Amino acid sequence: MPNPAAHLPFYYGSISRSDAEEYLKLAGMSDGLFLLRQCLRSLGGYVLSIVQNLQFYHYPIERQLNGTYAVAGGKAHCGPEELCEFYSKDADGLCCTLRKPCNRPGGVGPQPGIFDSIRENMVREYIQQTWNLEGDALEQAIISQAPQVEKLIATTAHEKMVWYHGPISREQAESRLYSGAQPDGKFLMRESKEKNSYALSLVYGKTVYHYRIVQDKAGKYFIEDGTKFDTLWQLVEYLKLKPDGLIYYLKESTPNPSMTAAAAPVPPVHPSAMAPKKLTSQNSDGYTPDPTGIGNKTRILPMDTPCYESPYSDPEELKDKKLFLKRSNLIVDEVELGAGNFGCVRKGVYKMRKKQIDVAIKMLKSGNEKTAKEDMMREAYIMHQLDNPYIVRVIGLCEAEALMLVMEMASGGPLNKFLYSKRDEVPVNNVVELMHQVAIGMKFLEEKNFVHRDLAARNVLLVNQHYAKISDFGLSKALAADDSYYLAKTTGKWPLKWYAPECILFRKFSSKGDVWSYGVTMWEAFTYGQKPYKKMKGPEVIAFIEEGKRMECPPKCPPEMYKLMQQCWTFKWEDRPDFVAVETLIRTYYYSIAARTEEEPVTVKKTPA
Repeated sequence: MPNPAAHLPFYYGSISRSDAEEYLKLAGMSDGLFLLRQCLRSLGGYVLSIVQNLQFYHYPIERQLNGTYAVAGGKAHCGPEELCEFYSKDADGLCCTLRKPCNRPGGVGPQPGIFDSIRENMVREYIQQTWNLEGDALEQAIISQAPQVEKLIATTAHEKMVWYHGPISREQAESRLYSGAQPDGKFLMRESKEKNSYALSLVYGKTVYHYRIVQDKAGKYFIEDGTKFDTLWQLVEYLKLKPDGLIYYLKESTPNPSMTAAAAPVPPVHPSAMAPKKLTSQNSDGYTPDPTGIGNKTRILPMDTPCYESPYSDPEELKDKKLFLKRSNLIVDEVELGAGNFGCVRKGVYKMRKKQIDVAIKMLKSGNEKTAKEDMMREAYIMHQLDNPYIVRVIGLCEAEALMLVMEMASGGPLNKFLYSKRDEVPVNNVVELMHQVAIGMKFLEEKNFVHRDLAARNVLLVNQHYAKISDFGLSKALAADDSYYLAKTTGKWPLKWYAPECILFRKFSSKGDVWSYGVTMWEAFTYGQKPYKKMKGPEVIAFIEEGKRMECPPKCPPEMYKLMQQCWTFKWEDRPDFVAVETLIRTYYYSIAARTEEEPVTVKKTPA
């Protein structure tokens, strides 16, 4: 999970208070000299260490429930970088303003903490075991769901540590500590018989002392009258640096003979435990009472839906993967999901070898011109090659009473209509989550050298409130391996308000053009379904853009997300970020806010420029 401070040259990672003071001494001890380090007490927190009048001051920075960062009693900020920028202009309760960063020595990176070194493997193992995923589906799930999984993993990470001995008795603990040498500071942790409590057993002067660790109502761990911690491993790491009420600091761990740090299993906890009343799995028959997840009483993760994994993930089913489908395997419902100039979209069921899947069927109305049929055939051919959880997969084509394009079902409908109808119910962090998923899908297209050419909120379909898929590939083009753009021979009925300048002016289409469209799609999402550029006509839009103007930041939009939109709207396509960069940027922001309560609206506090 990206650390929002990792790129800062004055961020040192997991170092102790004394180490921080040594670095500040070496850098000259000037007033306002500062560095940032990882906090050992709170998950995702930091400590700001500052020099003033040859004295050291250390200010804990906590990550708030709404994803912002604040020094105790101070203003909230979007991230650690913005916080430091603010305090460089205004002391606002600190000993002085931040004047000079104490940057890390050349070639020295941030010091990883004990959890940092095992986090990635634990997240991977947990997602792999919980949802039984492999290959690309696993990699996409890790990128998309790491924020939700990480907090659970962090609170159970002590079970991976060699000093954790599980539910052993007081007598067994003493026996293990007395085995071999008994240096001062030798210790282990065990599970206590009392609910929600643990015991820390410590050797000092050849005697074993036992300290009870309890958990308060907020879920924090502490030893009586001691400092409180988000996790047990943070408590242990802190007590290695200072006794904090113990008779001696923790020095030497006693390994659990039945478990090593490398071999310890991931705890078998269902994903619903990650966030009570927010996550749910389907019933055994595959039916979900609230498939849209709009009620906010439950939250269905993408991996819990039938359409996350490819219908052809089973090798037996793969044998039947063909572009043209048998009519006898298709059941068409009378229920219409939508209609357009081409015809209509109906619900249906497609029968495979081992299962039946819900599908949406795009039916070309009879008498439609030859070009419409060719367009649908081309769209089917393109989409049939694409297999990604965040792209609507095409099952195939069927020629019968009409030409039918058979696609995965995404019953939540278009993103713009959904957000407009639920604008008072859907929090901003939910919008960030959905736009991150769109970025994952677009990055996949970019890697496959496909240009979408029609990315817009109307062409992002929802499986549920927390799962989006990109659709409508009617204008898409596959580029040759050595091509960076596609040159359209003629213009057509193009969605100009979503197009980049080079697309409109020179008919050049590339992934960088799709990045511009992604910026417009973001604007639609953060305005909850408003139409871009108000009542402007196409020529007015291009004049507006050429004058260096851009659409304004939507009222509820976080400044980081508007900044990303502006990057997507860079005039020169060669200076525009690609989807690898876009996905990384939105993922970093999404991860930074993922711990908040889903139902809680995001409050954005802007810092002075």
